[in-house]
Amino acid sequence: MRTLVNASWVIAHDGSSHVEIADGAVLIDGDTIVDVGARTELARHQADEHIDLGDAVITPGLIDLDALTDIDHLILDSWASPDVSSGFTWSTDYFAAPRAVFDAAQRRSVREYALTQLALHGVTSYMPIASEVHSDWAETYEDFVAMTEVSTKLGLRAFLGPSFRSGVNVIGADGKRTVQFDEEAGRRGLADALRFLDHTSQLADPLVTGVLLPCRIETLTPELLRDVARAAHERGALVRLHALQGMSERDFIQHTYGRTPLQLIAESGLLSDRLIVPHGVVLDVHPEVLGADTGDVAVLADAGVSIVHCPLTNARYAHNLHTFGGYRAQGVNLCLGTDSFPPDLVRGIDVGTQVARIQAGDLGQGHLAGYFEALWTGGATALHRPDLGRLAAGATADLAAFALDDFRMGVTEDPLRTLVLNGTARDAVLTMVAGKVVMRDGSIPGVDLPALRRAGQELFDVMRAAYPERDHRRRPVDELFPPVFPRR
Repeated sequence: MRTLVNASWVIAHDGSSHVEIADGAVLIDGDTIVDVGARTELARHQADEHIDLGDAVITPGLIDLDALTDIDHLILDSWASPDVSSGFTWSTDYFAAPRAVFDAAQRRSVREYALTQLALHGVTSYMPIASEVHSDWAETYEDFVAMTEVSTKLGLRAFLGPSFRSGVNVIGADGKRTVQFDEEAGRRGLADALRFLDHTSQLADPLVTGVLLPCRIETLTPELLRDVARAAHERGALVRLHALQGMSERDFIQHTYGRTPLQLIAESGLLSDRLIVPHGVVLDVHPEVLGADTGDVAVLADAGVSIVHCPLTNARYAHNLHTFGGYRAQGVNLCLGTDSFPPDLVRGIDVGTQVARIQAGDLGQGHLAGYFEALWTGGATALHRPDLGRLAAGATADLAAFALDDFRMGVTEDPLRTLVLNGTARDAVLTMVAGKVVMRDGSIPGVDLPALRRAGQELFDVMRAAYPERDHRRRPVDELFPPVFPRR
């Protein structure tokens, strides 16, 4: 079936760069883009369906490589002082007898809620991230079989695998942080992850790719890291490893193993162009480390490692990449993620460009084009999918579109600058994957959004209520999460 999609603007790719086409259109045959160009030219082609989006900008589908597939916890834990935030981590007592806050059916509902949010925000390809704090250890094979079903029903392009770990960050009775280990649990988790790779191979679904998604590096033993590297090499699988993320991670690894996290990654055999690392912040260039370039960034660039930059989440947790422009200049492949709610990559780009300008002290150093390149072609490079992240003949027909006609959007200058400065990803009016409409004008076939919203709130309330049992001081919910102002 041939589909013609047109709008006042199209962001096409001419083989070397993204380009803006006014009054443009995209012609699709099945799951493949046939042509991109002026509407008047493409309108001459016969199409079975015509989607006229009016005053909007059509872009490549958004690629989120740290996509929240959970009920968000950032709304709870991004405000607290260190004393209060110590209560958000497992206590050593809880480690001895953890429990899953959600049962299997609730976990499936959590995934449906989160994946629906991705579709509503223009995300077409995603790699999931969820908190393990409310689990009894990490994710399971069964969880991801269920998640695959939900994702496939929605029609999103998924790069999936259950998380696994050998250890958990805990807070002792003295309030000090460390990591406690159960190495056998880590081995079982990797076995589950490999079993899931087999499952996705048997599915032979072009929208589902199995990947290896271990947890944070400090919760993985060197042995498990080596096992992951070996399995990835044997299976040809992508690996995403949360690392180079914070000073507590760096301090623990240096104290425990006598090397930096980057050195540990290199020694494990993971450094390659199949490694994807959120967040990649704490390297030698970071002011809390050395504040000088001694080669860490070049190590990542030379190996072809992709860094998932999550600018909105970074800002909310008071982290910065040092710097977006500096990493790009050294040849690091940067891609984008959201990591928390909302899964709004437009707001993420807005925050990222603001931070870049503040760091440089130069309004011309916002790197807006660079951020969109990271979002689209950077994500495609990380996934080894050159058919994604661009609107060009022969590319896969993954599209998003954002309305520019809302009065609150203001006037339109450049469509991308207007969207970033005045809009958000909530302005998405079309999400299309492999030539099929996933979301149109805020509606997703088969999804009851009001009912899902109610279910999401109920699940969040359950999650919030469970925090005191993990707190090493057993403080009540209202003490851990006080309101902005006193309530009467």
